[in-house]
Amino acid sequence: AAQKADFSGDSTAATINHSLTLLQRLQELLQNGNGSDSVLRVRSAASDEPKVFHTHQLLLSLQSEVFESLLHNQSVVTLYEPPETAALFEKFIRYLYCGGVSILLHQAIPMHQLASKYRVWGLQRGVAEYMRTHLASESSQGHVVGWYHYAVRVGDAALQESCLQFLAWNLSAVLGSAEWGSVSVELLLLLLERSDLVLHSELELYTAVESWLSRRQPEAPVAERVLRAIRYPMIAPSQLFRLQAQSAVLARHRGAVQDLLFQAFQFHAASPLHFAKYFDVNCSMFLPRNYLAPSWGSQWVITNPARDDRSTSFQTQLGPSSHDSGKRVTWNVLFSPRWLPVSLRPVYSDSVAGAIQPVRIEDGRPRLVITPAMNSPDFAGVSFQKTVLVGVRQQGRVLVKHAYSFHQSSDEAADFLVHADLQKRTSEYLIDNSLHLHIIIKPVYHSLIKVKK
Repeated sequence: AAQKADFSGDSTAATINHSLTLLQRLQELLQNGNGSDSVLRVRSAASDEPKVFHTHQLLLSLQSEVFESLLHNQSVVTLYEPPETAALFEKFIRYLYCGGVSILLHQAIPMHQLASKYRVWGLQRGVAEYMRTHLASESSQGHVVGWYHYAVRVGDAALQESCLQFLAWNLSAVLGSAEWGSVSVELLLLLLERSDLVLHSELELYTAVESWLSRRQPEAPVAERVLRAIRYPMIAPSQLFRLQAQSAVLARHRGAVQDLLFQAFQFHAASPLHFAKYFDVNCSMFLPRNYLAPSWGSQWVITNPARDDRSTSFQTQLGPSSHDSGKRVTWNVLFSPRWLPVSLRPVYSDSVAGAIQPVRIEDGRPRLVITPAMNSPDFAGVSFQKTVLVGVRQQGRVLVKHAYSFHQSSDEAADFLVHADLQKRTSEYLIDNSLHLHIIIKPVYHSLIKVKK
């Protein structure tokens, strides 16, 4: 404000900015130790010799209240750090002098630990934001599972939820990676509870869980709790028979899931209406997840999505029960890039006869409508939840970043791509100027008659 006041009404005003030179000189202070009035000796179990930093109390105290306290009555301080944080301590100190730092995926946690320990809140927030925006980055060993566990330990709810959502929407990529074996029991159970998991099929999930159990060898109560979270009715009878015959894990814990397997076979053998008379089908066990197999939905790549309306159609299986395996539902889909809500549609003006209120293209918003092509008596007791996945390219990988779910009574999602700018070829929602969608239909059975106890 003072600068603006100085410039007001003076056409000769100019800004002289030597901030980069100042940053360079501050960095030279650290490198050369000129005028140093404090020394940090960083010890680590990884080395017998401490790392020594000749520092300046004023600069450290400005950034960190912890350093302000440590250096209050002494000029030499010995710090003890684990090897992973000690390796980054020079980067950390440089940030205190220059206000910037570059990090890699494997350095995020130790840098966040340093920022938290010494209460450098700006750096802590910056590293947490880096982690939230680099979940999709590719690494040889994987990093999202480790970041989730770290977020739980430090109580970062926002990072924890971001990691959990990323894992749920891109679970197939995680199941085949090295980090799957590092998933904790708590995280595995959280994932198994979710109905928004995106993966090819429930059988794929069971196979991954079996691998996790074989590798981790948890105690029987934990293994049984994990196995009971599998949605066996979503697996075809032929595959269930094969699992019973070939799965060593299932054979070991057969008694704990025998009732679920028997119920799954009953579910596939009877008509859904008859089954619903005796069992509560309004529970997660009978609710499909977001399966990518063709019988549950279809991919749709819309080229130049900002251009005009598009439509397509596809078929899905009526329901997960084998009783409905031969029945198909045809779905019609309409996409409109610039649909106008009623409140924004052109109307005649009272002030000028015949005049129409101007409407801008940007007033419209994308719209996706999914409707069945026919009605059938087979639909009795079945409603359809629709989910639309939007694929985006992040860090060179195509992943699910957005998922829109429709209310059971609706043919469209009210907030579909509401914040997307499809006019820009650089939009994060587009891949090579195309919109990549995967539409999933989730049949949900309802109990028509009170369940008999």
